[in-house]
Amino acid sequence: MTRGCERGLTWIKPSFLRMMYRCGWGTKKGQETVLAVEITREGFEWALEHACLSHYEHGLHADRAVWKRQLKRAPARVRWDPERDLLLRPLPHRSLQLGLAGEAARLYADEWIVRITDVTPLAHAIHEHVREGDLDAARQLLPREHPYPTQHGSLAHLHR
Repeated sequence: MTRGCERGLTWIKPSFLRMMYRCGWGTKKGQETVLAVEITREGFEWALEHACLSHYEHGLHADRAVWKRQLKRAPARVRWDPERDLLLRPLPHRSLQLGLAGEAARLYADEWIVRITDVTPLAHAIHEHVREGDLDAARQLLPREHPYPTQHGSLAHLHR
């Protein structure tokens, strides 16, 4: 799933529940439609390989100045935010978010998108089960998600 963002970035949020946290189950003003955007693996790998962490990490970057230069040049950036449970509470593990700008945003829009599906009714159905306290029924409707198997260590330079 993607979400447009300020400062010209388009954010890919591969986690359904992370996206539900951001859009309030498709109820937040201006975020009433939830789209699942399927992109090519090659495109996603390209973005990961050309990404920079969105924040400075001592020990990973030589210094703040080097990180700032990398961030300014990178067509993609990675943030790691807490994953969410069905009640949208933070979990102890993190979920990747991938921000695209410039060349990456153009490639995403023009070449990487394979399919776009309106999942708003699904988001509303799951949310209704959650509101009713039927978490088992809600869980049954969740899209299947698996840890992302990376090729050639494409996430190695982006770990926290």
